[in-house]
Amino acid sequence: MNKITFIGAGSTVFAKNVLGDSMLTPALNGFEFALYDIDDQRLKDSERMLNNLKVQTGSDVVIRAYQDRKEALRNAKYVINAIQVGGYQPCTVTDFEIPKKYGLRQTIGDTVGIGGLFRALRTIPVMLSIAEDMHEVCPDAWFLNYTNPMAVLTNVMITYGGIRTVGLCHSVQVCVPHLFEALEMDPAGVEYKIAGINHMAWLLEIKRGAEDLYPEIKRRARAKQKQKHSDMVRFEIMDKFGYYVTESSEHNAEYHPYFIKHRYPELIDRYNIPLDEYPRRCVSQINQWVQMRESLVENNNITHTRSHEYASYIMEAMETNVPFKIGGNVMNTSLIENLPREACVEVPCLVDASGVTPTYVGRLPEQCAALNRTNINTQLLTIEAAITKRRDAIYHAAMLDPHTSSELSIDDIVSLCDDLIEAHGDWLPAYR
Repeated sequence: MNKITFIGAGSTVFAKNVLGDSMLTPALNGFEFALYDIDDQRLKDSERMLNNLKVQTGSDVVIRAYQDRKEALRNAKYVINAIQVGGYQPCTVTDFEIPKKYGLRQTIGDTVGIGGLFRALRTIPVMLSIAEDMHEVCPDAWFLNYTNPMAVLTNVMITYGGIRTVGLCHSVQVCVPHLFEALEMDPAGVEYKIAGINHMAWLLEIKRGAEDLYPEIKRRARAKQKQKHSDMVRFEIMDKFGYYVTESSEHNAEYHPYFIKHRYPELIDRYNIPLDEYPRRCVSQINQWVQMRESLVENNNITHTRSHEYASYIMEAMETNVPFKIGGNVMNTSLIENLPREACVEVPCLVDASGVTPTYVGRLPEQCAALNRTNINTQLLTIEAAITKRRDAIYHAAMLDPHTSSELSIDDIVSLCDDLIEAHGDWLPAYR
């Protein structure tokens, strides 16, 4: 029996989206859905929810929960990864509260910045242990990574894990629809090209037929900036650098040195930046789980409509050999000429029975590549720190992070890293 293994299956809502999509995909009929999570109760919740959904969809998949990760992975054809190492408590709280003592504020903290850096450091050892298991029990499986920090973890799984991996993020496929909705423009017949790095990929072209839609997009965006809205950072980046970026304003506010500055507190209000947004979301989701659990887990009439998440479409394309185009995170094998080859990039990819084939992009506009490189610097040094276990590489990664370095001195950055290493305790390996 073919097998899809979902690691981090206690993420019940996300499991519903990805595996619910898979139930609605005829090419995946008869597959086993192998569920694994370190939280036994959440694992049972997801198992029950998926069995209810199986009945409602009439699917013939087999739902099976595992206590042993290696057994969950054994003979898998596809592995979907959605883990969060350290969770909200204690690790996300640590990532946000200790930097605050230094005057360093964040919004999401899961990609770069000091929060993204330490999330990567505690996640990479777990990812590499998954890779070891896969080499033993499912060496030919495709690893579909949804866990952040996306570029760092996907890079590690390919470069050091030796696993066939593609990183997946929905920011690419929702970029243009959300932009057009915000600007009250008609998306019908629109064609576009997106490339860059995860959470900072660029809308390079957008046309309807021969018409370039960027002039009208920029005109409407400038008019919209006269009143507060939720996407002010991205519109400002587009105005000053010429191109719209894929990921949300709350994310991009902390990827650059321009927006969250203790010397200019008025910028927070000016750009409508939601500081501490991710912890706030976590608390809200925890508080709402009892009610959400009732609608998801206890609901015998649960329904599902296929979502925009790429996973089921990728597996369908590989099973049927009918090509499907995605925005995928892959290694930069000269795909984007003015970004480092060692970097993980987000580019259009063709998926079919042969796997994931990235497309050549060429050169990004130099200002866009330059902004990407500022984040890539920290990503590559974070990987170096995780692989070498050198504490000075952590310092280097933090000192080169755009937001952190614009706010703190070298001495404060070193002290902050030391405090975070100590606070993480056993969540991090030993750094010499």
